[in-house]
Amino acid sequence: MTTLTRESIVAAIERARVVAVIRIKDPARLESVAMALIEGGVTAMEITMTVPGAVDLIRGLAPRMPAGFLLGAGTVVDADTASKVIDAGAQFIVSPVFRPDVVARCRQHNVAALPGCFSPTEILAAWDAGADIVKVFPATALGPQYIKDVLAPLPQVKLMPTGGITLENAGNWIRAGAVAVGAGSSLLDAQAIADGRFDIITNNARRIVSSVTGARVS
Repeated sequence: MTTLTRESIVAAIERARVVAVIRIKDPARLESVAMALIEGGVTAMEITMTVPGAVDLIRGLAPRMPAGFLLGAGTVVDADTASKVIDAGAQFIVSPVFRPDVVARCRQHNVAALPGCFSPTEILAAWDAGADIVKVFPATALGPQYIKDVLAPLPQVKLMPTGGITLENAGNWIRAGAVAVGAGSSLLDAQAIADGRFDIITNNARRIVSSVTGARVS
């Protein structure tokens, strides 16, 4: 994987429009999942710290990813972990919460920071602290209109809703103004992974990419 600037990583996430959120129980299947996603057109993936041995998995996978694919780390809630995953090769750092020291560590290492926020106050605080994209989480109880409502007074902020994103509704969030969506369980069918049916993951990837492709801000 080539070294990218923080700005080019953010631009690549915006082009990808979908970030696959990896929370698998069997890390031995990770590379097969990654390849299935790539085949389906998904070009950005975060490995969460809830995956056993996540840091070492990132370290092993990073040099084997094709050019243009973005590999990030998720569920990063402290600066020390941020340093570890950056050293392992993560190109962007995602968190379920806003921790200023994590954002600062990312900027120090020229890595994109995507902290998790829920309220407009949190979102603006994270943006002002240097977040590159703000993850709206959990978006499950919200809807695309929330993104549009937040962006009305805060048009400068880049938002990526995560939680409640489906293969069918992903494009609605993009049309509401989100720069990308984070997709986990709807994209990464746990039973299909357990059964080794990676063709299902590829098909899911194609469906969600189709949903966001061509979606325009309304």
